[in-house]
Amino acid sequence: MNLTHTDDQGRASMVDVSAKPALTREAVATGRILLQSSTLDLIRQNGLKKGDVLAVARIAAIQAAKQTQLLIPLCHQIPLSKVAVEFELQADGILITATTKTVAQTGVEMEALTAVSLAALTIYDMCKAVDKTMTITEVHLVSKTKVAVPPAAAD
Repeated sequence: MNLTHTDDQGRASMVDVSAKPALTREAVATGRILLQSSTLDLIRQNGLKKGDVLAVARIAAIQAAKQTQLLIPLCHQIPLSKVAVEFELQADGILITATTKTVAQTGVEMEALTAVSLAALTIYDMCKAVDKTMTITEVHLVSKTKVAVPPAAAD
């Protein structure tokens, strides 16, 4: 199996995607942060001193997705056309789902994974004063798709 981010000598290398066609690409990633029920209650009631946890985590996730190329050295800079972040409060924590979309020559899975990770880290940061048992877990790519870009309409 050949790694795509190494050259013939095994050195780190950014993949050349210039010959690839621009396609509509979408990725969905999820992750969970496990919390005490009392912490979940505070989040539901907007009762934490730092503010609205989920609103801040959503903004952090969107910002993180947009900065992925600065955080992960060999990621391409790609124009994101969509970053959506959803939270589902569950009995033992929060399920985080991030969807990223672009029209580009390479995929957006790292942006979706980065968004989920930073949302979880932001929740952790905002709740650490009241919950010492939090665990970030199950961060993974759920799906990635690519489809041809429809031709532009003639004027």
